[in-house]
Amino acid sequence: MQVPLWLALLVVGYLGVKLIRPPAWLIAVLLLGGFLLADSVLAPAIDSLLK
Repeated sequence: MQVPLWLALLVVGYLGVKLIRPPAWLIAVLLLGGFLLADSVLAPAIDSLLK
């Protein structure tokens, strides 16, 4: 069974928020930080580290 990545991330994110209940500011910082890092000069370096 193949599940789209966006659906898997949505389910994992929903369950994480429901079960762990992190503060809203932490979720916002992680989302904004990830978005900004993905569009920065560091993106190729991060990509090579993750592979």
